[in-house]
Amino acid sequence: MKRFWTEVAVVPEDGGWGIALDGRPVRTPQRAPLAVASPALAEAIAGEWAAVGEKIDPAAMPMTGLSNAAIDIAAPDLAAFAEPVAAYATSELFCYREDRDAVLMGEQAALWNPLLAWAEARYGVEFAITQGILPIDQPPATVAALRGAVLTLDAWRLTALTPLTTIGGSLVAGLALIEGAHDAGALWQAVSLDELYQERRWGADDLAITAREKKQADWDNAVRFLGLL
Repeated sequence: MKRFWTEVAVVPEDGGWGIALDGRPVRTPQRAPLAVASPALAEAIAGEWAAVGEKIDPAAMPMTGLSNAAIDIAAPDLAAFAEPVAAYATSELFCYREDRDAVLMGEQAALWNPLLAWAEARYGVEFAITQGILPIDQPPATVAALRGAVLTLDAWRLTALTPLTTIGGSLVAGLALIEGAHDAGALWQAVSLDELYQERRWGADDLAITAREKKQADWDNAVRFLGLL
């Protein structure tokens, strides 16, 4: 779609804030008003529309895209939207440790143990930790508690949590960001630890670097979206 507007404005709408293009309200793909509760998020969305060149590039408009997802996909059925994210409680990244490389084992313990300890204290749970990649069952009470934490979130925070969890493979990291318990940069280092370690040991691969940079950009956008709520 080509750009068809000149002016972009943040306007009151539905008890929150909407975006108007030459006075006409922006709508989601499902034709719902693109209305948000946070003026900071509204200003960020407006900035994306103002920055559009000759044609709209959805990839350059992450705050708009995440807001559309919250309104069109998450809000109509929160439980269904939450389930795939909650399922990460059964396969938490931080519970799977290296079983041969002592250096990597030490780095995993240094970065991951404090994060698991935080989650155990915060949610009253215990994690089962294994060496290697064979699946391990987490205690049912742990899975239930983490699932409950996910299901209590609103559509906007669930939308932020989804990429934060799926990109890194860690529900604990995602919840730590939702709770504001740990620094986003440190958490990115934690979920990227294995890849970064292999690069340090064996050298960088251009394709792998490009893929990780794309994942980090998506992660950073989700972190920014969460901060604007």
